Amino acid sequence: MAVLIDTGLLVDLERGVSNPEVEGAIGEEDRAISVITVSELLHGVHRASGAQRALRSAFVEHLLAGMRALEITEQIARVHADIWAQLAAKGEVIGAHDLWIAATALAHGMGLATGNTREFNRVPGLRLIEPLA
Repeated sequence: MAVLIDTGLLVDLERGVSNPEVEGAIGEEDRAISVITVSELLHGVHRASGAQRALRSAFVEHLLAGMRALEITEQIARVHADIWAQLAAKGEVIGAHDLWIAATALAHGMGLATGNTREFNRVPGLRLIEPLA
């Protein structure tokens, strides 16, 4: 099995906040990120300045060098449209970036490691791996 890692957990890691419970739950599963997460991480680099920007950039580049980024494909777009329609019909739409991340995980049959269960719990069929904080 494989797990998609959400942006928030990676930002926590950058800040030195690790969560052994999440690591334990992921175990030996393959890990990947969405290209949406790549954009969110790089956006954080661009928003930083000075020494903080250099440190953040080094962290993100190191992370990207060691983790597979999954591109948005037609299959992911189809899953995205389906989830979006289902959630909209129930009045439970989630954030645009989160919707793409969820669609990526579902299209690849992956779980999602996240601390944002408030949003992702709404997505039917999405296996969540969450911190036990």
